[in-house]
Amino acid sequence: MRRLLPWLPLVLLSGCALDAGEGFAVLEPSVQVAYTPLPRRDAGDGYQALASDFQLRMDSGALRLGSIDLLASSGGGGATTFDPSSPPPGYSLCHNGHCHSDDGALVDYEDIQAELGGGGSTTTTVANLPVDTELDLLAAPTVGLSCKPDCELTRTTVSRGRWAITGLRLTGSVRDGRVPARFTGALPFRLTATTTGAEAEPLAVLTGDLDVPSDRESAPRVALGLKLELTPELFDAVDWSAATVGLDGVVDLDAPANAAVRTALFQRMAEVNPTAEVSRGAR
Repeated sequence: MRRLLPWLPLVLLSGCALDAGEGFAVLEPSVQVAYTPLPRRDAGDGYQALASDFQLRMDSGALRLGSIDLLASSGGGGATTFDPSSPPPGYSLCHNGHCHSDDGALVDYEDIQAELGGGGSTTTTVANLPVDTELDLLAAPTVGLSCKPDCELTRTTVSRGRWAITGLRLTGSVRDGRVPARFTGALPFRLTATTTGAEAEPLAVLTGDLDVPSDRESAPRVALGLKLELTPELFDAVDWSAATVGLDGVVDLDAPANAAVRTALFQRMAEVNPTAEVSRGAR
Protein backbone atom coordinates (compact mmCIF):
# COMPACT_ATOMS: atom_id res chain seq x y z
CA MET A 1 0.00 0.00 0.00
CA ARG A 2 2.82 2.43 0.83
CA ARG A 3 4.32 1.90 -2.60
CA LEU A 4 1.04 2.97 -4.24
CA LEU A 5 0.49 6.13 -2.20
CA PRO A 6 3.08 8.31 -4.02
CA TRP A 7 1.14 7.73 -7.23
CA LEU A 8 -2.19 8.87 -5.77
CA PRO A 9 -1.68 12.67 -6.25
CA LEU A 10 -0.67 12.09 -9.87
CA VAL A 11 -3.83 10.07 -10.56
CA LEU A 12 -6.02 12.74 -9.00
CA LEU A 13 -4.33 15.50 -10.95
CA SER A 14 -4.74 13.57 -14.18
CA GLY A 15 -8.46 13.14 -13.52
CA CYS A 16 -8.89 16.89 -12.92
CA ALA A 17 -7.08 17.70 -16.14
CA LEU A 18 -9.45 15.50 -18.12
CA ASP A 19 -12.51 17.12 -16.55
CA ALA A 20 -11.21 20.61 -17.28
CA GLY A 21 -10.82 19.74 -20.95
CA GLU A 22 -14.47 18.73 -21.37
CA GLY A 23 -17.22 21.11 -22.41
CA PHE A 24 -19.07 22.95 -19.67
CA ALA A 25 -22.41 22.13 -21.34
CA VAL A 26 -23.30 19.63 -24.02
CA LEU A 27 -26.26 20.60 -26.21
CA GLU A 28 -28.88 18.19 -27.51
CA PRO A 29 -30.82 20.56 -29.77
CA SER A 30 -34.06 19.95 -31.64
CA VAL A 31 -36.48 22.17 -33.55
CA GLN A 32 -40.21 22.22 -34.19
CA VAL A 33 -42.25 24.65 -36.28
CA ALA A 34 -46.04 24.65 -36.14
CA TYR A 35 -49.14 26.48 -37.27
CA THR A 36 -51.47 26.45 -34.27
CA PRO A 37 -55.15 27.50 -34.49
CA LEU A 38 -56.45 29.43 -31.48
CA PRO A 39 -59.64 28.13 -29.80
CA ARG A 40 -60.90 31.65 -29.12
CA ARG A 41 -60.76 32.38 -32.86
CA ASP A 42 -62.69 29.36 -34.06
CA ALA A 43 -65.12 30.49 -36.79
CA GLY A 44 -66.31 27.04 -37.85
CA ASP A 45 -65.45 24.79 -40.81
CA GLY A 46 -61.74 25.01 -39.94
CA TYR A 47 -61.66 28.81 -40.30
CA GLN A 48 -60.04 31.17 -37.81
CA ALA A 49 -61.31 34.72 -37.21
CA LEU A 50 -58.78 37.48 -37.90
CA ALA A 51 -58.63 40.95 -36.34
CA SER A 52 -59.71 42.35 -39.71
CA ASP A 53 -62.97 40.31 -39.61
CA PHE A 54 -61.73 38.09 -42.39
CA GLN A 55 -61.66 34.38 -41.66
CA LEU A 56 -58.80 32.13 -42.78
CA ARG A 57 -58.37 28.37 -43.13
CA MET A 58 -54.93 26.87 -43.58
CA ASP A 59 -54.94 23.78 -45.81
CA SER A 60 -51.18 23.18 -46.06
CA GLY A 61 -48.07 24.91 -44.83
CA ALA A 62 -44.33 24.35 -44.82
CA LEU A 63 -41.47 26.52 -43.59
CA ARG A 64 -37.80 26.19 -44.57
CA LEU A 65 -35.13 27.09 -42.05
CA GLY A 66 -31.62 27.87 -43.16
CA SER A 67 -30.02 27.63 -39.73
CA ILE A 68 -30.32 28.78 -36.14
CA ASP A 69 -27.47 30.69 -34.47
CA LEU A 70 -27.07 30.47 -30.70
CA LEU A 71 -25.66 33.77 -29.43
CA ALA A 72 -23.97 34.92 -26.24
CA SER A 73 -23.50 38.54 -25.13
CA SER A 74 -20.92 39.99 -22.78
CA GLY A 75 -20.16 43.43 -21.40
CA GLY A 76 -22.51 46.30 -22.18
CA GLY A 77 -23.68 49.57 -20.76
CA GLY A 78 -24.26 53.06 -22.05
CA ALA A 79 -27.27 55.13 -22.99
CA THR A 80 -27.01 55.67 -26.76
CA THR A 81 -30.22 54.48 -28.42
CA PHE A 82 -30.27 52.80 -31.80
CA ASP A 83 -32.77 54.23 -34.31
CA PRO A 84 -33.45 51.95 -37.33
CA SER A 85 -34.59 54.96 -39.36
CA SER A 86 -31.17 56.57 -38.85
CA PRO A 87 -28.59 53.77 -38.66
CA PRO A 88 -25.08 54.51 -37.34
CA PRO A 89 -22.03 54.59 -39.63
CA GLY A 90 -21.29 51.20 -41.11
CA TYR A 91 -24.94 50.17 -41.42
CA SER A 92 -27.81 50.75 -43.85
CA LEU A 93 -31.17 49.31 -44.95
CA CYS A 94 -32.58 48.53 -41.52
CA HIS A 95 -35.76 46.44 -41.66
CA ASN A 96 -37.33 43.27 -40.25
CA GLY A 97 -35.16 43.37 -37.12
CA HIS A 98 -31.74 43.66 -38.77
CA CYS A 99 -29.51 46.03 -40.74
CA HIS A 100 -27.06 45.51 -43.58
CA SER A 101 -23.48 46.19 -42.53
CA ASP A 102 -20.87 47.53 -44.93
CA ASP A 103 -19.20 44.10 -45.05
CA GLY A 104 -22.44 42.50 -46.29
CA ALA A 105 -23.49 40.81 -43.06
CA LEU A 106 -26.97 41.01 -41.52
CA VAL A 107 -26.76 42.37 -37.96
CA ASP A 108 -29.62 42.31 -35.43
CA TYR A 109 -30.91 45.54 -33.93
CA GLU A 110 -29.91 44.26 -30.46
CA ASP A 111 -26.32 43.72 -31.57
CA ILE A 112 -26.06 47.24 -33.00
CA GLN A 113 -27.55 48.65 -29.80
CA ALA A 114 -24.92 46.73 -27.83
CA GLU A 115 -22.16 48.27 -29.95
CA LEU A 116 -23.55 51.75 -29.32
CA GLY A 117 -23.67 51.12 -25.58
CA GLY A 118 -20.02 52.01 -25.25
CA GLY A 119 -19.34 49.39 -22.62
CA GLY A 120 -17.42 46.95 -24.78
CA SER A 121 -20.44 44.71 -25.26
CA THR A 122 -19.94 41.95 -27.81
CA THR A 123 -22.20 39.28 -29.25
CA THR A 124 -20.69 36.03 -30.45
CA THR A 125 -22.11 32.95 -32.12
CA VAL A 126 -21.32 30.04 -29.82
CA ALA A 127 -22.97 27.41 -32.02
CA ASN A 128 -24.62 27.24 -35.42
CA LEU A 129 -27.41 24.70 -35.89
CA PRO A 130 -27.77 23.87 -39.61
CA VAL A 131 -31.32 22.97 -40.62
CA ASP A 132 -31.77 23.70 -44.35
CA THR A 133 -34.92 21.59 -44.31
CA GLU A 134 -38.56 22.25 -45.13
CA LEU A 135 -40.68 21.52 -42.06
CA ASP A 136 -44.41 20.77 -42.19
CA LEU A 137 -46.31 23.41 -40.22
CA LEU A 138 -49.42 21.24 -39.76
CA ALA A 139 -47.78 17.92 -38.88
CA ALA A 140 -45.20 19.79 -36.73
CA PRO A 141 -42.55 17.06 -36.36
CA THR A 142 -39.68 17.51 -33.92
CA VAL A 143 -36.33 17.32 -35.74
CA GLY A 144 -32.98 16.69 -34.05
CA LEU A 145 -30.15 19.05 -34.97
CA SER A 146 -26.36 18.98 -35.06
CA CYS A 147 -24.01 21.78 -34.01
CA LYS A 148 -21.19 23.62 -35.72
CA PRO A 149 -18.42 23.66 -34.69
CA ASP A 150 -19.45 21.49 -31.74
CA CYS A 151 -22.29 20.82 -29.31
CA GLU A 152 -19.87 21.07 -26.37
CA LEU A 153 -19.74 24.67 -25.19
CA THR A 154 -17.03 26.53 -23.33
CA ARG A 155 -17.89 28.72 -20.34
CA THR A 156 -20.58 31.15 -21.52
CA THR A 157 -24.30 31.85 -21.34
CA VAL A 158 -26.43 31.39 -24.44
CA SER A 159 -28.76 34.41 -24.36
CA ARG A 160 -30.46 34.43 -27.75
CA GLY A 161 -31.35 32.36 -30.79
CA ARG A 162 -31.38 33.84 -34.29
CA TRP A 163 -33.47 32.03 -36.91
CA ALA A 164 -33.02 32.48 -40.67
CA ILE A 165 -36.26 31.76 -42.55
CA THR A 166 -35.45 30.86 -46.16
CA GLY A 167 -38.77 29.55 -47.48
CA LEU A 168 -42.51 29.55 -46.85
CA ARG A 169 -45.24 27.62 -48.69
CA LEU A 170 -48.90 28.10 -47.79
CA THR A 171 -52.27 27.17 -49.25
CA GLY A 172 -55.69 27.88 -47.83
CA SER A 173 -58.78 29.99 -48.25
CA VAL A 174 -60.18 33.26 -46.91
CA ARG A 175 -63.74 34.43 -46.46
CA ASP A 176 -65.26 37.64 -45.08
CA GLY A 177 -67.04 37.64 -41.74
CA ARG A 178 -68.62 41.07 -42.19
CA VAL A 179 -72.16 41.84 -43.32
CA PRO A 180 -72.24 43.07 -45.99
CA ALA A 181 -69.17 41.10 -47.11
CA ARG A 182 -66.29 42.80 -48.87
CA PHE A 183 -66.23 39.88 -51.30
CA THR A 184 -68.47 36.88 -51.72
CA GLY A 185 -67.61 33.25 -51.12
CA ALA A 186 -64.23 31.86 -50.12
CA LEU A 187 -61.06 32.90 -51.96
CA PRO A 188 -58.33 30.25 -52.22
CA PHE A 189 -54.78 31.56 -51.79
CA ARG A 190 -51.25 30.25 -52.21
CA LEU A 191 -47.74 31.41 -51.40
CA THR A 192 -44.43 29.92 -52.52
CA ALA A 193 -41.65 32.19 -51.30
CA THR A 194 -38.02 31.05 -51.33
CA THR A 195 -34.58 32.59 -51.30
CA THR A 196 -32.21 31.88 -54.19
CA GLY A 197 -28.48 31.36 -53.82
CA ALA A 198 -26.33 30.62 -50.79
CA GLU A 199 -25.65 34.32 -50.15
CA ALA A 200 -29.27 35.47 -50.55
CA GLU A 201 -30.89 37.43 -47.76
CA PRO A 202 -33.36 35.36 -45.69
CA LEU A 203 -37.06 36.05 -46.08
CA ALA A 204 -37.14 36.91 -42.37
CA VAL A 205 -34.76 36.84 -39.42
CA LEU A 206 -36.38 35.99 -36.07
CA THR A 207 -34.87 36.21 -32.59
CA GLY A 208 -35.88 34.59 -29.34
CA ASP A 209 -34.49 35.00 -25.82
CA LEU A 210 -32.63 32.11 -24.18
CA ASP A 211 -30.97 31.59 -20.81
CA VAL A 212 -28.64 28.61 -21.01
CA PRO A 213 -25.61 28.89 -18.71
CA SER A 214 -22.60 26.79 -19.62
CA ASP A 215 -20.65 26.54 -16.37
CA ARG A 216 -19.58 24.15 -13.61
CA GLU A 217 -22.60 25.04 -11.46
CA SER A 218 -25.23 23.75 -13.93
CA ALA A 219 -25.96 20.19 -15.02
CA PRO A 220 -23.93 19.57 -18.19
CA ARG A 221 -26.49 17.86 -20.46
CA VAL A 222 -28.82 20.41 -22.08
CA ALA A 223 -31.87 19.19 -23.98
CA LEU A 224 -32.72 22.33 -25.97
CA GLY A 225 -36.13 22.18 -27.63
CA LEU A 226 -36.42 25.16 -29.98
CA LYS A 227 -39.91 26.00 -31.23
CA LEU A 228 -41.47 28.46 -33.66
CA GLU A 229 -45.24 28.69 -33.36
CA LEU A 230 -47.23 30.56 -36.00
CA THR A 231 -50.88 31.39 -35.29
CA PRO A 232 -53.71 33.10 -37.22
CA GLU A 233 -52.39 36.37 -35.75
CA LEU A 234 -49.80 36.20 -38.55
CA PHE A 235 -52.54 37.27 -40.98
CA ASP A 236 -54.21 39.99 -38.89
CA ALA A 237 -52.57 42.85 -40.80
CA VAL A 238 -53.37 41.50 -44.27
CA ASP A 239 -56.10 43.32 -46.23
CA TRP A 240 -57.49 40.45 -48.25
CA SER A 241 -60.03 42.70 -49.96
CA ALA A 242 -57.08 44.47 -51.65
CA ALA A 243 -55.63 41.21 -53.01
CA THR A 244 -55.78 40.55 -56.74
CA VAL A 245 -57.43 37.31 -57.81
CA GLY A 246 -55.72 35.49 -60.68
CA LEU A 247 -57.41 34.14 -63.81
CA ASP A 248 -57.54 30.74 -62.11
CA GLY A 249 -59.59 32.20 -59.26
CA VAL A 250 -56.70 31.94 -56.76
CA VAL A 251 -55.05 34.77 -54.84
CA ASP A 252 -51.40 34.19 -55.77
CA LEU A 253 -49.34 35.99 -53.15
CA ASP A 254 -46.23 35.56 -55.29
CA ALA A 255 -47.72 37.73 -58.04
CA PRO A 256 -46.36 41.31 -58.30
CA ALA A 257 -49.92 42.64 -57.97
CA ASN A 258 -50.06 41.19 -54.44
CA ALA A 259 -46.70 42.54 -53.25
CA ALA A 260 -48.34 44.68 -50.54
CA VAL A 261 -50.18 41.68 -49.11
CA ARG A 262 -47.00 39.61 -49.13
CA THR A 263 -45.00 42.40 -47.47
CA ALA A 264 -47.56 42.75 -44.67
CA LEU A 265 -47.35 39.01 -44.05
CA PHE A 266 -43.56 38.93 -43.76
CA GLN A 267 -43.43 42.07 -41.64
CA ARG A 268 -45.72 40.35 -39.17
CA MET A 269 -43.65 37.16 -39.30
CA ALA A 270 -40.51 39.15 -38.41
CA GLU A 271 -42.21 40.09 -35.12
CA VAL A 272 -42.77 36.47 -34.04
CA ASN A 273 -40.45 35.34 -31.24
CA PRO A 274 -39.33 31.70 -31.16
CA THR A 275 -39.36 29.97 -27.78
CA ALA A 276 -37.38 27.17 -26.16
CA GLU A 277 -37.85 24.40 -23.64
CA VAL A 278 -34.69 23.63 -21.68
CA SER A 279 -34.12 20.62 -19.47
CA ARG A 280 -30.80 19.73 -17.88
CA GLY A 281 -29.31 16.59 -16.47
CA ALA A 282 -26.08 14.69 -15.91
CA ARG A 283 -24.22 13.14 -18.79
